[in-house]
Amino acid sequence: MKILVLGSGAREHAIILALRSEPTEHEILAAPGNAGIARDARIVDLDMLDPAAVTGFANEDAVDLVVIGPEAPLVAGVGDALRERGIPVFGPGRAAAQLEGSKAFAKRIMQAAGVPTGRAVHAATADDVAAALDEFGAPYVVKADGLAAGKGVIVTEDRAAALAHAAAYLPTGPVLVEEFLSGPEVSLFFLSDGDTVRALSPAQDFKRALDGDQGPNTGGMGAYSPLPWLADRFGSEAAFVAEVTERIALPVIRQLDAEGTPFVGLLYAGLILTERGVKVIEFNARFGDPETQVVLPRLRTPLSELLLAAARGTLEETPAPAFSDDTAVTVVLASEGYPDAPVTGRPLTGLDEAAAVEGVHLAHAATRAEGDALVATGGRVLNVVALAPDVATARARAYDAIDRIGLEGSHHRRDIAAGAA
Repeated sequence: MKILVLGSGAREHAIILALRSEPTEHEILAAPGNAGIARDARIVDLDMLDPAAVTGFANEDAVDLVVIGPEAPLVAGVGDALRERGIPVFGPGRAAAQLEGSKAFAKRIMQAAGVPTGRAVHAATADDVAAALDEFGAPYVVKADGLAAGKGVIVTEDRAAALAHAAAYLPTGPVLVEEFLSGPEVSLFFLSDGDTVRALSPAQDFKRALDGDQGPNTGGMGAYSPLPWLADRFGSEAAFVAEVTERIALPVIRQLDAEGTPFVGLLYAGLILTERGVKVIEFNARFGDPETQVVLPRLRTPLSELLLAAARGTLEETPAPAFSDDTAVTVVLASEGYPDAPVTGRPLTGLDEAAAVEGVHLAHAATRAEGDALVATGGRVLNVVALAPDVATARARAYDAIDRIGLEGSHHRRDIAAGAA
C-alpha cells in the first residue's frame, strides 16, 4: 500500500516503524515528519492542517490510506475532507474528535453512555472555579476544555496554583474542575470503525517531569507495556481489557454513532483503577504519546491491516490483534527547560551508539538535520525504546542507551517502570 502518515512526533515515527516492520513492503510518505522519520519515509511538503491540501495530494498521488497522527488535523476536519472524496482515512471526523477537543463534550458523552468517570463542574468564571474547588476539596484538578498539547491539566494541593491555572485558560473559554480520583493509571487503545472495536495491549505512561511523579505535567516522559500487575487485580490482562471494552469503549462508540458522529480511528482511554472500579480520566482521539512507542513494537498483527479495516468499516471481520510477550520500555529525552520553556537548537550526539544497544531503537520526536548533525527542535526530543523478555532487562537496556546520548542541558526520568521491575 501507499500510506501517508500525518504528524511530526515520536508517535508518528513509531507508527511508521511498525508499518516498515511488516512482511509486506509499503510505500510510506510523511508530512511534515522530522529528521528520524525522514530516514524511514518519504517526506512530502504538505500542510497537515489544510483539509483541501491533504485531500488533493492524497487523491493526485493515489494514496491508499491516510493515517492522522496528532489531534490538531482531526479537529481541523482533515478526516472529513478525505472521507468526502472516498479516500480511506484512519482518524475521526471533526465532530467525533471533539471527544478530545472538548473536555465538556467528552463528559456529556460519558454521562449519556453511562460510562464511569469522575464528577466535574464546567466553570466559566473565576468565581465558578473557586466554588467548584471548595466543593471537591484537595487535591484540586483543573483541566483546560480544549486542546493543550497534554499540558492543560493541573493536579495540586495548592488552591492558589489551581486558581492560577484556571485563570490562564479562562480567557479562551470555560475550564473543567473535577473531583480527584486515586489509583494506578492505565492507557488502553481501541481501534474503531464506528461500530466494532479492537483493543490493543494496555500501557502505563509517566506524565510528571521529575522522578517520583514530581514536577509539572508534561506530554509524557516514558511508558511501558504490558502491565503484569493487572493480573493481580483482574485475574488476567484479557479480563481487564474485556471489562473496559464492554463498560467503556463500546458504550462511547455506540453513543457517538447514535448522535450521528461515528468514531472511526483510535479511541484512547485514559483510565484510573479506583477502589470503586475502573473510571475514565479522559479520552483522546488518536494514538497516545509515548504509549504508542511501547505498544506497537509488541504488535504481531500487521498494523496496516488493522488501520485499513477500521477505515473501511470491516473490523468485525478482523481477528483480535496479537502481541508478543516481550516488555517494551521507553524513556523520553527532553530539552533543558521542558515543559515550561524548552531550549532548542542544540546538537545531539551518540545516537548511533544508543541504537547499538541490544533490543533498542530510537523514535524521533523533535529533531532536525543540519548538515551531518542533528539538533533538537522541541521539548521532547527522542524516545529511547527497549524490548526485552522482562521489565528489568528492558529498563536496563533503555537506560544504557539513553546514557550514551549527548544533549546539553537535557533531562529524563530515571524511574520509568521501576515499580514493575
